[in-house]
Amino acid sequence: MTEQALRLGTRRSKLAMAQSGQVADAVSQVTGRSVELVEITTYGDTSREHLAQIGGTGVFVTALRDALLRGDVDFAVHSLKDLPTEQSDDLALAAVPVREDPRDVLVARDGLTFAQLPDGARIGTGSPRRMAQLNGYARDHGLTIETVPIRGNIDTRIGFVRSGELDGVVLAAAGLHRIGRIDEVTDFLPVDTVLPAPGQGALAIECAADNADLVAALAELDDPLTRAAVTAERSLLAALEAGCSAPVGAFADIPQALDFGRAGGTPTADGQIVKEMRLRGVVGTTDGSTLVQLSTTGPVPETHDQAMALGRELAAEMLAKGAAGLMGEREH
Repeated sequence: MTEQALRLGTRRSKLAMAQSGQVADAVSQVTGRSVELVEITTYGDTSREHLAQIGGTGVFVTALRDALLRGDVDFAVHSLKDLPTEQSDDLALAAVPVREDPRDVLVARDGLTFAQLPDGARIGTGSPRRMAQLNGYARDHGLTIETVPIRGNIDTRIGFVRSGELDGVVLAAAGLHRIGRIDEVTDFLPVDTVLPAPGQGALAIECAADNADLVAALAELDDPLTRAAVTAERSLLAALEAGCSAPVGAFADIPQALDFGRAGGTPTADGQIVKEMRLRGVVGTTDGSTLVQLSTTGPVPETHDQAMALGRELAAEMLAKGAAGLMGEREH
């Protein structure tokens, strides 16, 4: 008798289906069981309101988690940056696979890079974090841009540029990689220019905490270095008491060891023994007039608690420099 197929809960968007399909293949390989995708419609997919007004990207996660808790699906795949920082007791974050390229990218008209944008260029993004840093960067370099709040899937966003409504849009490189459209990028924004969202480019695979066999099987897909990095980034976000729609960027990496030229954009140590992890954080007003940006470097965390501590320490320094006043409504 063959074992029943594992049911993977996924949002219905093209990107969610693409990344869930990739995880499904990997899970089939490690478990020897077939995996079927179960499409879950979320309020965030059907609502036309701005994400920040309906609770940020957490609305996408809630429907998938509810399906898990009801037993409608066996496990779910999320974009890690959408996960609330508080982990549910009933669910296990069973795996954080190797991270895709974490950078933000520009898709602009006429193949323009960010530096080539005309004065007053209209740049679309739904993210206060991106607005704060793009406006700050433009201000520092004598450029004038207008950031325009947009939402919708990748097709919709790039459509604003193709139709001439916007000069460019800023998106996550990882999403374009996963749906095979990275060749539409006109500029990769270095993390020194725009720090990504905490956990950007990484996926989270969740299942019921009491399903020990499935937790163990999924754990084979876990990448310890990616998990340490995103844990530190999300710890910073949590310690700032900021939600996933706050203007907070964070990125943990191994200094001098990043090599995005490799398939999947994996941080690699190229045979060196990696000893240090650098964590950078930024908080800013969306007009970019005030940014608090700090970094810290410490030993590569070997435990969850060490990664959490790295994030909390940097958050404390940022709060001491006035970060709290830049975030608008803080979560309580």
